[in-house]
Amino acid sequence: MQPSTRGRDVDEPDRSPPRVAGSLPSTPVADPGLVGGSPPFSPTISGASPAPSPSTPSGIFDAALSAPSELFRGSREILQDSFVPSRLPHREHQIRQVAEVLAPSLRGEVPSNLLIYGKIGTGKTAVVSQVRSELLRRPEARGRINFITFNCANVDTPYSLLQTIGNHFAAKESDRIPTGRSLDRVQASMRDLIDARTGTLILVLDEIDRLVKKSGDGVLYTLSQINSELEKGRVVLVGISNDLKFTEGLDARVRSRLHEEKILFPPYDAPQLQDILRDRAKEVFRDGVVEPGVIERCAAYAALENGDARRAISLLRLSAEIAERERAKRITPDHVVKAKNRYDLDVVVECVRSLPPHCKILLYAILQGYERRRGGVLTGEVYEGYTKLSQKLALPPLHPRSISNYVIELESLGLIQANVVSRGRGGRTREIFVEVPVSETMRALEDDELLKVLARPRLLSQTLLTNFDNPNRTGPNYG
Repeated sequence: MQPSTRGRDVDEPDRSPPRVAGSLPSTPVADPGLVGGSPPFSPTISGASPAPSPSTPSGIFDAALSAPSELFRGSREILQDSFVPSRLPHREHQIRQVAEVLAPSLRGEVPSNLLIYGKIGTGKTAVVSQVRSELLRRPEARGRINFITFNCANVDTPYSLLQTIGNHFAAKESDRIPTGRSLDRVQASMRDLIDARTGTLILVLDEIDRLVKKSGDGVLYTLSQINSELEKGRVVLVGISNDLKFTEGLDARVRSRLHEEKILFPPYDAPQLQDILRDRAKEVFRDGVVEPGVIERCAAYAALENGDARRAISLLRLSAEIAERERAKRITPDHVVKAKNRYDLDVVVECVRSLPPHCKILLYAILQGYERRRGGVLTGEVYEGYTKLSQKLALPPLHPRSISNYVIELESLGLIQANVVSRGRGGRTREIFVEVPVSETMRALEDDELLKVLARPRLLSQTLLTNFDNPNRTGPNYG
């Protein structure tokens, strides 16, 4: 989420009003059916329902069904995050590395645990999914290898994780692990169910760092030493993390038991993203509908955001959908600009802008502390930062109890995550983690009238619009 950049022609979409589906031309057009100003005769069928207006939902649905899309020829799912293509450009080396680590499972041997690192949109999950498909397609894998994938952002507790793993192996309903048992009993039942099926379980924990932040590393300790408690089955852990320093915060016993191999996925650069987009575009769009510059601009925007392929693909998809809604015959670079502007009006940013004044100040203090510490920040430090900001803004700080309620509100909105931590004799406090992009959210707050005096110097050209678009660009300009 980057704020829109002002003052550069290259980023300005066409100023003429777009043709929206169902709208009428602004200039009256003569109807060839009119003669002498009189409309042609049109018989009316008694009792017939009038045709729905093209601007109503019903009219829009009818128009969508009456004719095929002029832009899309393939399934739109190709441009969704969940789609895994048969070819992953510029990830051949990583595919080979993951396959080499897991290959011993085909011989009945236990592979090493594996941790995969890389920023968002670098192909980590897609590579593991492709290797999984290839591995399970082998006849040697039948009855010998099981694959389970969890997105840890959706796993609430270690209890639910272990229960779900066990129930994956339940042959009948009576074998399933019911809710309500103690965690020790759930672990024991899970081990029995894994042993009953024998073979190797390859357990993929996507966003594994979020599970540890949410619930601690106890569940990793349980899973890392489970093979010493199994008689027939074996478990291999494959962790996927966006946090390159994820293991540094683990307990020493957990780190020593993991014995993991590590694979790093570097960010994509702009030419690599162009290759990815061209592959998708060939499959999903009709010939000739993507104008020159569309692929390049989508790739360039995403390259500035950590080389995020998901972002590039989403921009291409939204650009096409905007073009389709305007009934355009081709997707143009102007549609990409509109798509990016649409992303800039992200729901999270809109949510931040609607917060009460003191809640905005509190969130800004949390973001400052999180950025400074590069990790979780304690509530005491947050309150101290909030107090200083309030004084700088000439506002009386609220009582800590009110701020505590605001922390709960921010967590309920999904902007932060507050975990209770023990400080020994110092009692308990909360450690706060940020769940939204820090820099972009801070900029959204700094655009607020109340907080604009806190704004830091920033580059006027923070979002691309790229030198290939504007060769006359000079060096950075601060404002």
